[in-house]
Amino acid sequence: MDWLEFENKAKENGYKLVCGVDEAGRGPLAGPVYAAAVILPEGHIIEGVNDSKKISEKKRELLFDKIKEEALYYSIASASEKEIDELNILNATYLAMKRAVEGLEIKADYAMIDGNRMPPLDIDGETIIKGDAKSASIAAASILAKVSRDRYMLKMAEIYPEYQFEKHKGYGTKLHYEMLDKYGESPIHRKTFLKSWYAKK
Repeated sequence: MDWLEFENKAKENGYKLVCGVDEAGRGPLAGPVYAAAVILPEGHIIEGVNDSKKISEKKRELLFDKIKEEALYYSIASASEKEIDELNILNATYLAMKRAVEGLEIKADYAMIDGNRMPPLDIDGETIIKGDAKSASIAAASILAKVSRDRYMLKMAEIYPEYQFEKHKGYGTKLHYEMLDKYGESPIHRKTFLKSWYAKK
């Protein structure tokens, strides 16, 4: 498999600074959605990088620092649970991606987005389904977004220990719903994601 196929194709079409973009945390009941954008040096693949879902947490943590060191440019951004409730999760994800792309130190001229829908960016780009398993840049972005969100949720676990966020990172597990039943919602819960839980109350 050619990890740089999409990057190289964009460069053959005249683009110079090609960034890969991915998100983490669309599904959880609590916390922000994160996104990252990564521009790799020409022809460079960071060893060990793969779709963040296919790598252990320990390995993701190690790769997080490696990506930050070896990437030409990177940016990590988020959209809050309040923005998710106001805009809906799709538009909040777009917002996080837009913030990540616009947060790059040097403006990219092409964006490769994981998935099948393009956020509203002011640069050219394309969507790549399962891009985090096909493109080195998107895979690197998926790790930065995932680790950043997990670290945020660990901080929230210290602030709201009763919800045990360190165990489920805000996802709708059995334990998480049990804690919701016991303690009610916290300030970082996404109200629009709790409709079925409210309905049972």
